[in-house]
Amino acid sequence: MSIFPNPSPSSGGQQPAAPPPPPPSAPPPPPAYASTPYYPPPPPPESGTGMKIPILFGAVIALLGAVVYLYMQLDHVKKDLATTNTTMQAQLDKLVEASSLTTRTNTRKVEELKDQLERARRQAALAAGAAKDEALKKVDEAKSQLQAAQQQAKQELQADISSAKEAADTKITAVGSEVSNVKTDVAATKTELEKTVADLKRATGDLDGHSVLIATNAKELAALRTLGERNYFDFTVTKSKTSQKVNDIQILLKKADLKKHTFTIELTVDDATVEKRDKVMNEPVQFMTSKSKQPYELVVNKVTKDTIAGYLAVPKVLSQRN
Repeated sequence: MSIFPNPSPSSGGQQPAAPPPPPPSAPPPPPAYASTPYYPPPPPPESGTGMKIPILFGAVIALLGAVVYLYMQLDHVKKDLATTNTTMQAQLDKLVEASSLTTRTNTRKVEELKDQLERARRQAALAAGAAKDEALKKVDEAKSQLQAAQQQAKQELQADISSAKEAADTKITAVGSEVSNVKTDVAATKTELEKTVADLKRATGDLDGHSVLIATNAKELAALRTLGERNYFDFTVTKSKTSQKVNDIQILLKKADLKKHTFTIELTVDDATVEKRDKVMNEPVQFMTSKSKQPYELVVNKVTKDTIAGYLAVPKVLSQRN
């Protein structure tokens, strides 16, 4: 086998191809000589081949250095581990010795505590027997004292009950007398109220034409309040440029005639103003509001030069009218 990449023409057992014949117009070929084999030139060396060997050599040296360093480190670790084992074994021996000593000490203390507990139990048993006898003795004494106290309390209670019964009988008698007096007063008041109500005057309202009870003085007004059919509000209105509020209405006095006992007023109700002209004293002035299905009643009992006084009667039930 040849060291060159391309084998020689004679290798492989095949003859080279014959050259083509010359054209007819070509000059005659030169005389034939003995043919020599053809060897192509060797290929040029690859680029960088000269650097690979030094690099490889350097890598081998570095690897050897690393192996030596690791060996030295391993030896140092082995020495440290041996030293640590020796130290740990010494400490373990000390701990075992200390633990043994502590165990013996604790065992001795436990035995001592057992002895103390046994002595305390015996003493407690003796003390419990004595305490039991003392407690039974105190129970008997307390029982006797309790019975005596109960007997005394029973006697005192009976005495208190007797005293309370006597006092209650006295108070009941007094209360009975007071009740009789109150009944008499109530009967008298009722009779007087019935008489006052019977004396109340009736007047015809200016709105619905029905007769209504009116009061002409404070006593009759108190009787109307007692009947409870309406709510009553006293008022005194003086003549001025501004109206005066009475309950939920406004009253403006425009004129008052002392001789004729007449008056003229303006009533402001539900943001509406209406004039009541030349009304007579003790004549009920009726008007409707949005708060009630029944009329309000205004009665003047007193007329002076610039002042009127009376009351406003408002229905008990107030509701919106449809």
